[in-house]
Amino acid sequence: MVRVSEESGLGISLATDANGRYCYLDPYEGAKLALAEAYRNVAVSGAVPAAVTNCLNFGSPENPEVMWQFKQATAGLADGCLELGIPVTGGNVSFYNQTGDVAIHPTPVVGVLGVIDDVARRIPSGWQDEGHNIYLLGTTKDELDGSVWSEVVHSHLGGRPPVVDLAFEKQLAEALNAASEQGLLASAHDLSEAGLAQAVVESVLRFNMGARIWLDEILERDGVDRTCALFSESTGRVLVSVGREDDVKFVGLCEARGIPVLRIGVTDNSGELEIQDVATWHLNGLRGAHEGTLAELFG
Repeated sequence: MVRVSEESGLGISLATDANGRYCYLDPYEGAKLALAEAYRNVAVSGAVPAAVTNCLNFGSPENPEVMWQFKQATAGLADGCLELGIPVTGGNVSFYNQTGDVAIHPTPVVGVLGVIDDVARRIPSGWQDEGHNIYLLGTTKDELDGSVWSEVVHSHLGGRPPVVDLAFEKQLAEALNAASEQGLLASAHDLSEAGLAQAVVESVLRFNMGARIWLDEILERDGVDRTCALFSESTGRVLVSVGREDDVKFVGLCEARGIPVLRIGVTDNSGELEIQDVATWHLNGLRGAHEGTLAELFG
């Protein structure tokens, strides 16, 4: 987020997202999923999405399969923007991204720009204060095809990507903006790659604030198992934290706007992340795993 007016506090928020795995499985839906994720990432900052740009990365257009992927992805992006009511203001295309005859996964990178009337009400992405309740917005489905979990645990890429409901994404963004304007949100983090597990880890590490998470209500309401609850990449989901004095008002706002809401945890000063009936991790160990990847790769 960047402030553009010192006097009024007017600011802009920008997010870029892409997922080559989804586009490999279905370039039309994959492009819509990239758009939805960028749109959601702007919304969780407290800004209102206003415009779209893109960088469309593909293999050789002389290959009919690649040209079909390109056509499907551009159609998905166009249809998604029409449904969200947001214009494309620019973009570019990069072809011939391949080694020999092997092309990259079709990878449309989508950028969304949003506007916020005052950057002072921007929403942080991590948990800062103990005793805040943690809520999951949206519904978790059995959607692991194309996920990080499938790739890392099973070295598998197949099936169908998650189903995106852009009408609900817009509804969710409007609810987040309303909650931000009323000062109800202490933090907000979208759920995308690696699902709830990744969002929780990033939220505790942002300001080194511990948390206790329980999954039972997700399992009961949404009819999924623990693996899906943790790693499903279902769209239209956001993790938020709310001060206890704002609980009733926030839940009421969500219910009035048709946003599914579940209380799934609480922040604390334990220095640990506990996911009930799964495991407990010290934050220092999590941080080492989260930040040490490049160092390990380069020895």
